[in-house]
Amino acid sequence: MLGNVAQALPPPDDVPEEVLRTELITEARSPLDGEPIDPVNYATLQDQLRDPNIETVVNTEIAQLIQLLEFRRVLKPILPFLP
Repeated sequence: MLGNVAQALPPPDDVPEEVLRTELITEARSPLDGEPIDPVNYATLQDQLRDPNIETVVNTEIAQLIQLLEFRRVLKPILPFLP
């Protein structure tokens, strides 16, 4: 029965999640393009991405493609022969 308890415990070199949450990010990468950025810009970018009042800038071609895909999704139940 002691063997079952040992299987439930995490490995000894595993860092607890509470410690990981408090670590400072010193080598951050932008979630948008993967480029390295400094911690101040990373924090600013994270705040901007979380704020729902900031309008996101999307390439016009991508925005048009999204609208066409949404339109296709609406038409698909009505016209099932669409690819």
